Amino acid sequence: MLQGKVAVVTGGTRGIGLAIVKKFLENGASVALLGSRKDSADKAVTALRAENPDYKVIGLWPNLSNAAEVKEAFDTVKSKFGSLDILVNNAGIAASDPLYTYKPEDFARIMDLNVTAVFTCSQAAARIMKEQGGGVILNTSSMVSLYGQSSGAGYPASKFAVNGLTKSLARELGRDGIRVNAVAPGVINTDMMAAVPADLLKPIVAKIPLGRIGEPEDIANAFLFLASDMASYITGAVLSVDGASMT
Repeated sequence: MLQGKVAVVTGGTRGIGLAIVKKFLENGASVALLGSRKDSADKAVTALRAENPDYKVIGLWPNLSNAAEVKEAFDTVKSKFGSLDILVNNAGIAASDPLYTYKPEDFARIMDLNVTAVFTCSQAAARIMKEQGGGVILNTSSMVSLYGQSSGAGYPASKFAVNGLTKSLARELGRDGIRVNAVAPGVINTDMMAAVPADLLKPIVAKIPLGRIGEPEDIANAFLFLASDMASYITGAVLSVDGASMT
């Protein structure tokens, strides 16, 4: 589905991001996975190449909020693979601090990675994609961007902002042949969820009509579809992949 395409996936070293990287590679794309550290990026690349030596994958670790570092990284991708067709803005952090004890610096840190980095990476990628005649930008949102959450207001606020960027950039960049969409995952079986005790997990699952939490591959499949030509007339969408979770 992505044969000959070149993708960048931020936050691509583990969890949902790594699942997206693997799904793209399996479907013929060349992928640059971006991590927060050299060691984590190198480890992910090594593991992927061990699975399939034919995978065309590299690892990079720019500061995603630094425009100069992001431009350098994306220029490296274009130089290595010849183009930049797909950007997945997946990197992000969450928190559950109550408002009364929420530190302003912690709020700012979430907004920096979850929002500013999406803007910075999208801007750098769009400049390359415009020259090429088009491309795809995909953002990782969250079910809490639709419903909010009972504490940790910074995280849902950042994902509401991601939705706003998604819809606005779709309107702005459509004339340049660039589609912009987002995927809003529900409760997903990542490392974070694996640490949740069974007695706490049970009531969470009970609120999901499909009767299970999602797997990273469920989310990766949605990204694959939106990145492919099968979604050529879809832009400005926020696709919920949450089993119809009931909050």
